[in-house]
Amino acid sequence: MATGKITRIVRDRGFGFIQSSDSNEEVFFHTTALAAGGFDDLKEGQSVEFEIQPDPRNPQRSRAADVRVTD
Repeated sequence: MATGKITRIVRDRGFGFIQSSDSNEEVFFHTTALAAGGFDDLKEGQSVEFEIQPDPRNPQRSRAADVRVTD
């Protein structure tokens, strides 16, 4: 499982981005990718763990799945 920090949240659109600890890659996540808890409770800078999977809309990009807050 990868780890990182939430860098941006776009609340009105229901998505955000995570800076992966393993690379300089910023990974997209959608509110439906949250394993537990509410999207409204997320904060920029929070530490998370997540799975990385190909984005079905663009397999050249990655997206986060099973996102869990760790702090």
